[in-house]
Amino acid sequence: MKKKVAFIGLLIAFGLALSFLESLIPQVIPIPGVKLGLANFAVLMTLYLFGFKEALIMNFARILLASMMFGSAFSFFYALSGALLSILIEVLLIKIDKMSEIGVSVAGGIAHNVGQILLAIIITKTIGVFYYLPFLIVSGILAGIVIGILVKKLRPVLKRIVKD
Repeated sequence: MKKKVAFIGLLIAFGLALSFLESLIPQVIPIPGVKLGLANFAVLMTLYLFGFKEALIMNFARILLASMMFGSAFSFFYALSGALLSILIEVLLIKIDKMSEIGVSVAGGIAHNVGQILLAIIITKTIGVFYYLPFLIVSGILAGIVIGILVKKLRPVLKRIVKD
């Protein structure tokens, strides 16, 4: 139990560090919301190693801390809306067990963007922000592939560490 809590704490810290690193990267694509989604590595790893509840707690803690340290209330709610839909889709796909880590990550990246667009539509009271979705889907696919490959390669190593 102590090892599990410590490892989840490390994943929260790692996810927070990735969120901070991502906040330093200049926005080269002039479309709001297009990001690498690096912190999803920590979320997916927590999900695969420990399960839904732990991943949900880990991701909520990371989003809260990131918003307080280098974000805003808006960034908290946008990140949370995307994260909730993303993790629900990822859990469902893992339970179905028909996709690799890469497929799960891609679906999670797309779901994250859809969640954020839905919140933006609610906040702005306009369907116009929906036009960003195709660009966000492309970024979700690309980022999901990279994150998924990393999770697929590192998961066996981290699984051995957690089990020891």
